[in-house]
Amino acid sequence: MYLYEKRDMELIDKALEFESRKMSNMTTSDRVAASREAKALVLAINEVYKKTKDSKLMDVMKSLTAKKRKIEKRLKGVPTV
Repeated sequence: MYLYEKRDMELIDKALEFESRKMSNMTTSDRVAASREAKALVLAINEVYKKTKDSKLMDVMKSLTAKKRKIEKRLKGVPTV
């Protein structure tokens, strides 16, 4: 069993805080910053996941990626025909 280091726990706490953050009433620059933050979190958690193979980390990464996709969908806007 892998014991998480302090920085790993802080990373997971940041990810959970990001997930619970409201995304309404954001400016475009806020959305870009949030998308980049989500990407950085997923990549950092992935490094920890490679060592631990903990399925809970995979679930956190999946939910962050889903939220990131929603943000990016809003950035791209509605396609016009």
